[in-house]
Amino acid sequence: MASTSFQSFPEMFLHRVDSTPDTDAFYYPDSDNNWQTLTWKQVGDRVHDLSCGLHQLGIQLEDRCAILCSTRVEWVLADLSILAAGAATTTIYPSNTAEECQFIIEDSATRFVFVEDLEQLSKLMEVRDQIPNVAKVIVLCGGNSDDDWAISMDELAALGKEWANQNPGQYQSIIDSIQSTHLATLIYTSGTTGRSKGVELTHDCWLFEAESLSRLGFMTPADKQFLWLPMAHSFGKVLEAIVIQLGIPTAIDGRIDRIVENLGVVRPTFVAAVPRIFEKVYNKVVTGAREGGRLKWRIFQWSLSTGRQVSQLRQQGDEPRGLLALRYAIADALVFSKLKATFGGQMRFFISGSAPLSREIAEFFHAADILI
Repeated sequence: MASTSFQSFPEMFLHRVDSTPDTDAFYYPDSDNNWQTLTWKQVGDRVHDLSCGLHQLGIQLEDRCAILCSTRVEWVLADLSILAAGAATTTIYPSNTAEECQFIIEDSATRFVFVEDLEQLSKLMEVRDQIPNVAKVIVLCGGNSDDDWAISMDELAALGKEWANQNPGQYQSIIDSIQSTHLATLIYTSGTTGRSKGVELTHDCWLFEAESLSRLGFMTPADKQFLWLPMAHSFGKVLEAIVIQLGIPTAIDGRIDRIVENLGVVRPTFVAAVPRIFEKVYNKVVTGAREGGRLKWRIFQWSLSTGRQVSQLRQQGDEPRGLLALRYAIADALVFSKLKATFGGQMRFFISGSAPLSREIAEFFHAADILI
């Protein structure tokens, strides 16, 4: 693999914290669905305490720590804390059953597990006798357990403060010792047959992705991302890497039913999604136009035809002029501007991944002046 500027993911993370400590890092909804902000310094401080807490629990280099949680800011904090401790993150989908969780935990030799809440903890309690290697479970949110096998995120951070006071300078020394070839992530994928297989990804995998995307130059720190993709999948983790590499402020909320509402509030400049999301939007727009009556349908068809002509020109590196430019401005005012407003009104582009995106869908959005 090509050489990168950093030796490990945590080294890249600490560089980000030191470079832009007071800029916004992450936005997240609180329990009342009001958006809160974390600066890079606040993220750095929290990761320091959580990572040191793992050391107090006895974590060792390349030990596996699983995360059983939906997409939320705590997932990212847990992941960064695991990596900064020199350990490796095992990803588990929150939809996995207790039996599936047990298999992944045992197969990966996981020693610690971060769970989202007491509901996810209950899955592990069901199979506790089958995962004897798990020394401690950390509950990210949603209350405390009566069982000392599980502690809260705040309790882990408190342990971390104690460990840091007793071991000055060790947090940084451990990060300095992490090599690019050390294991960073185990992502379990179904493959083609049988049980899920754990895909081993080292630090240089994520560093290469982050630096490659950075060199392409289409994202900048002036952007704002809305991240909802499953973090148990490599697609979501790549977006975490580029955020840290470039310092792109990112709003995080994995609740599918709140995506449209969140886009209007967050007003991101880019969002990553899978093709089925774009297909659903396309079908909803077309169906709405059809059901809106004959006049609305004819206006929609005319606007889309005009947009397709502009799309073809732009794909050839040209811009509309004269009558076509005027027609496109009218189409935008009548149809396309409403679609763009649904996405917050500041969208520069979408990213599609994980499966092929049909040309028809891509060109429909491009006709509406939305690049995927």
